Amino acid sequence: MQPKARRHGIVGVGPDRDGPALRVAVNAPPEAGKANAAVIALLAEAFDVAKAAVSVVTGATDRHKLVEIRGHAGDLGARLDRLIKDLERNENE
Repeated sequence: MQPKARRHGIVGVGPDRDGPALRVAVNAPPEAGKANAAVIALLAEAFDVAKAAVSVVTGATDRHKLVEIRGHAGDLGARLDRLIKDLERNENE
């Protein structure tokens, strides 16, 4: 996660400690949970779930976060696949 970014959104896929991870940038500052709330809102919109279905499991005060998104696994998986394909297509343009 990149707080206080100029751009707000899911900006790519990159390697992380345990494998591939989404790279997310938010405009909110990393204070009083504002950046985490922005990440939750962004992911809820991207995966078409309620904000209550998204939670930061670990890394609340870290740039590297583990986020849980609750919903139908098939729907979430399909959205993730489309999101990754869109990101890869944008990187290749």
